[in-house]
Amino acid sequence: MVSAATPSSSARNRGSTVVLGIESTAHTFGVGIVSSAPPYILADARRQYIPKEGGILPREVAQFFSRVAGDVLREALSQAGVDPRDISGVAVALGPGMGPALRVGATVARALSSRLGVPLIAVNHAIAHIEIARFLTGLRDPVVLYVSGGNTTVMSYSAGRYRVFGETLDISLGNMLDTFARETGLGPPYVVSGKHVVDICAEKGEFMRGFPYVVKGQDVSYSGLLTAALRAYKRNPESLPNICYTLREIGFSSSVEVTERCLAHVGKHEVILTGGVAANDELNRKLSIMVRPHNARFRRIPKKYAGDNGVMIALTGLLELLHGVGIVEPERAFIRQRWRPDRVDVPWYPKTLGDV
Repeated sequence: MVSAATPSSSARNRGSTVVLGIESTAHTFGVGIVSSAPPYILADARRQYIPKEGGILPREVAQFFSRVAGDVLREALSQAGVDPRDISGVAVALGPGMGPALRVGATVARALSSRLGVPLIAVNHAIAHIEIARFLTGLRDPVVLYVSGGNTTVMSYSAGRYRVFGETLDISLGNMLDTFARETGLGPPYVVSGKHVVDICAEKGEFMRGFPYVVKGQDVSYSGLLTAALRAYKRNPESLPNICYTLREIGFSSSVEVTERCLAHVGKHEVILTGGVAANDELNRKLSIMVRPHNARFRRIPKKYAGDNGVMIALTGLLELLHGVGIVEPERAFIRQRWRPDRVDVPWYPKTLGDV
């Protein structure tokens, strides 16, 4: 397992390849700087947009990113102790994500690449979540459960790419939790003291019958569960703790079930959980129990790197740069809001940073 460290000297003194990565797909504007030599992670700066009420409006997120981008960039360079001239490439998440937010990151990345005269590297946001999890856990050939506000996907590598073996048929697990919290007045914010507000509410609850549990092969569905939970709350608001507990248990258990089905199907012996919801203690606990009968290993990604961050973009961009893939001309760096991970070549697999 690899742990992040703070550099004590400039990366230029080590003759290493250094990549700056920019993340702006959803609510976080992050800038990470990664080196091909230890301590690998040189900088991690980020700012998160939190709405005062209601959901996230892409236009407002983009305006927030535009205001903080310069400060985050300067903070990352300061943390890393590198001169901009030390940068070997600029990586940027071009999708999937929210269009207005993606455009801010893409604009900053294009400008930096052109100004520094270094390659611009297009990174798929989902691939980046997988790569930082593989790097930090030390698991090299896993089944991946990727869960976030916009995604719920079960993947594993085969024949040059990460293949999708299962996914949500409607809304994501993270979106279900956040929507329920918003509609019942539990949030925003949706995370308090490191726990989702639904988890906090569920601590005082018990399981309720009559809620749908939908698994179809290796796919899941959460929209019916969300509807049932909201209807139950409207009928009896005082039962909110029980509803939260039931919502969480069914949502998590179904995602663990499809992960187990994929594990049995592909015959691998490692499982990782990544994405924003990977910070959830209970989901990690369920997966750690699930792998035992399969003699498989599960290791938790540090909470700091479960959610969106610039480090994962820089790390993946560095792997791409070292293998000569993903490089685009700044004027051709178009955002792709629905860019699927199974459309991306992964020539470095199963190696990761430190192996290559």
